[in-house]
Amino acid sequence: MVCGRFGSYVRAMITLTGLTKRYGDKTAVDGLTVEITPGLVTGFLGPNGTGKSTTMRLILGLDRPTAGRALVNGKQHAEHRHPVREIGALLDATAVHPRRSARNHLRAMAATPPHLRPPGHEVLNAVGLTDVANRLAGTFSLGMSQRLGIAGAILGDPQVLMLDEPVNGLDPDGVRWIRTFLREFAEQGRTVFVSSHLMSEMEQTADRLVVIGRGRLLADTDLRAMLSGGSVQVRGPDLGPLELTVTGLSVERIGDLAYESGVRLHELRSVETTLEQAYLELTADSVEYTEPMNR
Repeated sequence: MVCGRFGSYVRAMITLTGLTKRYGDKTAVDGLTVEITPGLVTGFLGPNGTGKSTTMRLILGLDRPTAGRALVNGKQHAEHRHPVREIGALLDATAVHPRRSARNHLRAMAATPPHLRPPGHEVLNAVGLTDVANRLAGTFSLGMSQRLGIAGAILGDPQVLMLDEPVNGLDPDGVRWIRTFLREFAEQGRTVFVSSHLMSEMEQTADRLVVIGRGRLLADTDLRAMLSGGSVQVRGPDLGPLELTVTGLSVERIGDLAYESGVRLHELRSVETTLEQAYLELTADSVEYTEPMNR
């Protein structure tokens, strides 16, 4: 549960306009223009090496864009008086001093400008780490480190939450927790931008999807629209041994057409498109590293 302290906000968003980043002759992000809007969980998808982490670093001002702009609530990250109150982020869950306890790690973060109120039990409780608050961070599993990183991200009571692969290392209970956490955060009217390679999890969590390939925008769409390309399997004695796959028509329409034509059918089965299938089809030409074919 998102604890009650995190409740004051204005409607903020992430706005990318022509965002471009080049490293020598390599273009990591190529003219990316998109808005990440409040009240939704927006999934950020793309093959490895396609510019997702670079985009997030540009949003946080950790890298300088070659061209274009990345704004949070209308300003660049460094232009905000208190940036941590505008956007909370987790890019690397392992970036924690191993000899600090979870509680002291958060205290150290709070002591840095803009000098946040020292974290109480509510922050640790929000991420399920109350019972291990005094354990050294170096003894944490990756899943526990993810939770601690998220605690740091919400420390400033931000309007925008941006997480890079937050599900890595979480057990099934932890995955369910992060799903609920993100949805509740978005339901408060805040902005959630999260990258992940787990398509099944994004299918259950995200409302909207931004997909990039080779640094370019491939899709900015509602999840339902992404999954709209389902098909219908058709089988019957008048079709012989074949099983037909029909796209673009509903089960009901196919049944009506078969009846009107006097064609006997034994099976009409709707086959939904999964996010994984839709994603792989969309990014097929954007994968830098592919498995070698067996010869």
